[in-house]
Amino acid sequence: MDHICPICKTHNNQLAIDFAIEEFICSHCKSLIIVGKTTQRKVVNKPVENVVLEVGHKGILYGTEYWVMNIVIKKYGKKTFWREYSLKDRVGNNVYLSESDGHWVFLHQVNPNKLDFDIKDFQYYAEFGGKNYRWYETTPCTIHAATGFFEENLSFGLATYKEYVNGTEMISKEEYGKSVQFFRGNHISGNTIKKAFGISQMPYRIGTGIVQPFWINIKQSTNILAIAALLICILQLYVVISRSNQTVFEQSINFSDVNDKEMVSKSFTLSGGSAPLKVHAFSDVDNSWANIGLSLVNEKTNEVIYASKDIEKYSGFEGGESWSEGSQTEEFNLCGIPAGTYHFLISAEKEGGTKDPFKSGYRPGNADFSIIKNEVGSYFLKNDKDQTINSYGDKETLKNDIILRTGLQNDIKSEEKLDSMLINMPQEYGYSQGNYDKNPSVNIKATWLPVSFWNFGIVLACLLLFAGISYWMGRVFEVNKWNNSSNSPYSNY
Repeated sequence: MDHICPICKTHNNQLAIDFAIEEFICSHCKSLIIVGKTTQRKVVNKPVENVVLEVGHKGILYGTEYWVMNIVIKKYGKKTFWREYSLKDRVGNNVYLSESDGHWVFLHQVNPNKLDFDIKDFQYYAEFGGKNYRWYETTPCTIHAATGFFEENLSFGLATYKEYVNGTEMISKEEYGKSVQFFRGNHISGNTIKKAFGISQMPYRIGTGIVQPFWINIKQSTNILAIAALLICILQLYVVISRSNQTVFEQSINFSDVNDKEMVSKSFTLSGGSAPLKVHAFSDVDNSWANIGLSLVNEKTNEVIYASKDIEKYSGFEGGESWSEGSQTEEFNLCGIPAGTYHFLISAEKEGGTKDPFKSGYRPGNADFSIIKNEVGSYFLKNDKDQTINSYGDKETLKNDIILRTGLQNDIKSEEKLDSMLINMPQEYGYSQGNYDKNPSVNIKATWLPVSFWNFGIVLACLLLFAGISYWMGRVFEVNKWNNSSNSPYSNY
């Protein structure tokens, strides 16, 4: 296509395709020329501001190659402008790109007289293709600037655009005098335009476009979340039916047995997927503390997971009121423990120490008990079998009890030796029957938790929270989209 401007003699041959035109605007002198005439119709402003395409520019949209035929800038009021680019493909079909504040719409002209394009235009909505399009705004406008090739004569008088919106689609009704044209449009992203035409810079995007989509499809997201929630419920039901929580270790540990050393527990096996190992610890602390240390050892890999927990409880009476803090029970989880064979290494201590004074006390031959004496002359006997402790205020009572327990009634020499031993045995200073046997142990129970409702509940709560936030953000987005409309459905929002 080659058209010579009769005013400045410039060749206007920017298009690689040929089609019949009525007018063109000279790219050099800006004269609007009617084809076949030797005079200008008028001088037209050249589109400059925020114009990112040029006449003759080629690009591929939705698999079709298009060329830019012309560029027209429309003006509403004194400060509102938008840009319209007319495109034509190689076989002569026309499409349009409209850009305002960085938001793009891809438009096709439709013929309302054809059965396939039956448009019913009402006062507040239009009906097309089985959908209702809500009236958005009616905008009177004029042509502010233009350039390129035109198949019809340009109309510089006042035209009116009436726009109807349904989500990311719109119907645009253009009226100029008795001429009425309909266009069907949908949102197209700026990145798509940029990639199609190889543009380096795009107009800065401001606000929310008239058919701009929300970042996510709320309806599809809700369906996906509902399906995900259903699958999670089915999975949780399967886990509940096929698996159960089980106690893998339970034992009362004497503080004296783990004094300055660790106790090795029996082995236990965990099967299935990774799950928490819940540890419950109890110690009869009272205005005191105890501590347990647990090392979970994987017998195959020798990997060790260590945990330490304090158990403390204090109470008192102050200012006429009683108070208490802490607890005799503590619980904690070893999380994400995989299947395998394990054992515990256990250490424990309590306030006041754990040394058993009876281990170094006097033990008669073949006896199953031990004896100690404190600094005030009281004697204490601890039975090895049931760990009971008997106290004696005088030596003779204890002596008679020992003779009965060991069968030394008729052995005078043994009695004399026993009598001497009780008199001369070392003293255990500060010992009383209550301060050692009080809180002698800590009870430890470990439960394997392959069935847990915590993760199940947390995931469902997160899904509901995401759905709620998405719905709220989508509504705010739509309110902003209709903010400039005279017929907003959110006028009372």
